[in-house]
Amino acid sequence: MKVRVALGVVAAGALLAASARADTVQAPVTATAYAVRLNPPAGAYTGSCRVFPTDNAWNMNVRNAPLRARSNETIAYIQAHGADFLHPDFGENQTYGLPYVVVPQSQPLVPISYDAYGDESDPGPFPIPLNAPIEAGSDQHVLVVREGTCDLFELYRARRTTNGWVAESGARFDLTSNALRPLGWTSADAAGLPITPGLVRYEEVAAGHIDHAIRVTFDTTQRGFILPATHLASSTTNIDAPPMGLRLRLKASYDITRLTGQARVIAEAMQNYGLIVADNGSNWFFQGAPSPYWNDDELNQLKGVPGTAFEVVDTGPVLTG
Repeated sequence: MKVRVALGVVAAGALLAASARADTVQAPVTATAYAVRLNPPAGAYTGSCRVFPTDNAWNMNVRNAPLRARSNETIAYIQAHGADFLHPDFGENQTYGLPYVVVPQSQPLVPISYDAYGDESDPGPFPIPLNAPIEAGSDQHVLVVREGTCDLFELYRARRTTNGWVAESGARFDLTSNALRPLGWTSADAAGLPITPGLVRYEEVAAGHIDHAIRVTFDTTQRGFILPATHLASSTTNIDAPPMGLRLRLKASYDITRLTGQARVIAEAMQNYGLIVADNGSNWFFQGAPSPYWNDDELNQLKGVPGTAFEVVDTGPVLTG
């Protein structure tokens, strides 16, 4: 659920000197300085494409990363503003989850037009098939990975036209690069982040390990963002509210041996790679791609994991407008 909040002047020294105006050319911003470098894994793959370099924030193992100041207060704030247990937003019901497709490098380009956030969107054409699946529900995301060039195309509130797509916003991400969107820009997600890299996929769970952070939403967020997020989506100024891009980690002390099957693999990923706040939505809802092989009896074990089992990781300052 995207909420647009105008970004004012960002004050964080020379790092933030670049303007967020759409008519200003910016050098790419990277999250390298803010990523916690702790033995990066081999990384996740979609099709034949590695999903970002191994030192990308999404692929950073944060199991031993330092705690953020006021971690306890942030968790308490989250618990007081919505549901207080984990909730997998995918499962046996195939209408849940965020579908994506992988297309060949030769996939024809089609025109893309925007009717809401075009000033913060990447222009088309995009290689998005007219029969690409659209996420059920109001957000209507469309997610496409192109083989060969290894780039990712994502649309928000997408609708098919005769020969292309209309959307409220859209973004292209180079999966071989750590470059971020311009500061202040949204994407197909409120935080300005890519969606696909944060999805739980059945193939990785079946392999026994997830090597990346997981996308999560909260009811009430802060007016600010932490890189690799580039966009704020709230007017709330309480310092304990979670900003976009906040990294949370399931405590190492939480006993995941009580969990079995798919739930155990996902919980271990939450201890190693954690969650990244990507959008406004229901508290503790984390997202996955649809698959006929999900097992609700196993996934539902995660609904017994309380938010108090999590802590906040320090991955950089909150940037505000």
